[in-house]
Amino acid sequence: MSIVFCCLKNCFDGLGFSPNTAPRREINPIVLDTGHMGHEVVIVKNGQRICGSGGALASAPLVQSKSYFEVKIQQSGIWGVGLATRSADLHHAPGGHDSESWVLCWDGVFRNNNTEIQKIQDVAQEGDILGVSYDHIELNFYVNGKKVDSPLTGVRGHVFPALYVDDGAILDIILDNFSHPPPPGFEKIMLEQSLL
Repeated sequence: MSIVFCCLKNCFDGLGFSPNTAPRREINPIVLDTGHMGHEVVIVKNGQRICGSGGALASAPLVQSKSYFEVKIQQSGIWGVGLATRSADLHHAPGGHDSESWVLCWDGVFRNNNTEIQKIQDVAQEGDILGVSYDHIELNFYVNGKKVDSPLTGVRGHVFPALYVDDGAILDIILDNFSHPPPPGFEKIMLEQSLL
């Protein structure tokens, strides 16, 4: 129980909440969706931070031809980052347990349908930025701006950014004002009506 309290305390306290008032900027309408998250997930920081246990989808699907977003690993633990449909299992981390999620996990393994698809060597660590690009053909990942040369293919369906956490992991989704420039031609996620 004290581990859970510690992790929730970190989620709310020292990792992003400051008594100093920062200048207000326009809030992105796309957030982690409290209507599509696991039962033991906590979403804070205006819908940008996930902690607890399980997964959550972003509130907007990837409908444009080339989408990009980032995730900051605020605190290590068991985590997964990738794409999923609204039918994906969001109650168990690190994701990739079913045919509806395609996830890079904390151990460097790409998972889909409870299968280890491939493994990479340079896994993101606490404090790192994980970039994700998707063009409806390939799902690619970047660690601190450096491309991981292991694209995933076979992603299908109406997919959303998906973040999973467990064992004290805390992740922040970054949907604009990126830490690293998106790959050429890729842009932040757009709402469907803004594509018209």
